Amino acid sequence: MTVADVTSRIAQIQSQLALLAPRSTGSTDFSASLGQALGDLVAGGSTAPSAQSAGASPVPSSASPGSVTGADVVGEARKYLGLPYVWGGTDPTKGLDCSGLVQLVYKNLGYDLPRVSFQQAASGRPVASMSEAQPGDLIAWDNSSRNNGVDHIAIYIGGGKMIEAPRTGLDVRIIDVPTTPDVIRRILPDAATGTSGADALGGAAPVAPLSGAMSPSTPFAGLFASAGARHGVAPALLAAVARQESGFDPSAVSPAGAQGLMQLMPATAQGLGVTDSFDPTQAVDGAAKLLRDLLDRFGRTDLALAAYNAGPGAVMRYDGIPPYAETQKYVSSIMTALGGAR
Repeated sequence: MTVADVTSRIAQIQSQLALLAPRSTGSTDFSASLGQALGDLVAGGSTAPSAQSAGASPVPSSASPGSVTGADVVGEARKYLGLPYVWGGTDPTKGLDCSGLVQLVYKNLGYDLPRVSFQQAASGRPVASMSEAQPGDLIAWDNSSRNNGVDHIAIYIGGGKMIEAPRTGLDVRIIDVPTTPDVIRRILPDAATGTSGADALGGAAPVAPLSGAMSPSTPFAGLFASAGARHGVAPALLAAVARQESGFDPSAVSPAGAQGLMQLMPATAQGLGVTDSFDPTQAVDGAAKLLRDLLDRFGRTDLALAAYNAGPGAVMRYDGIPPYAETQKYVSSIMTALGGAR
């Protein structure tokens, strides 16, 4: 490697740090050899931080996690074929590295994966062998003893082929799976069994969402009841979230910009089909959609609440409720109000 190569690479890292530092509470990392991945930003809401105000994007406009299939993952990944490999790349207008491609594809489909390959290779749940691998699964290799865990990751597309961002000088491409992967992970729910990434969270089995009663005197009780019926979310859970998020104030605005009764950030609201977060009807319906997705993804009410508050990436990163004081208080308060059911 020449001095010019080293200088160019340093400049690349500095430019990425300059862009990302304002949002990160942890260290910025662009390869497995650089250490820990980005942490979540925990920003305060009007009463407690939400996933939206924490900078997470649990449900972008393109899809909701509960509806995503392996074919969707493959189709999304194919959009980046021919894009140059860029070391540390996360910008699809410039180029991507292997983990940047994986993160971007899943982010566009509503899944918040860690930034680097070795952490992505610990997400979701394990697949025993390539004979059981399905389109959309992550396949990864540990090619170097210098790195902590795997150092290359790709998306399996079926038929013994994969999409990868390979290395400098090559573009994002489809190739045959070259060797047996060291790691195979499934991020999406298993259509046959209904299991999901929640199985990786301490081995917890999915638990049905709450069906508790709600007092008729609760503000906006009719909205919680109707949205809950449409999306399969307990009205009492929606009411408890609204109480914690805004104190039932449909005009509330957090310091981070979360809006309305359910404290939705504008980008998240748009992804949920909410055009006016200050309209209680729209806000409650959007929050019900979001909670339904999180319940399906994590299988437990307490984990869904943690993801609503701190982002699904934080829940996956810590294999449970993140060790954030505000998040733990948020979950505890709502679960106590609901009688502690999971």
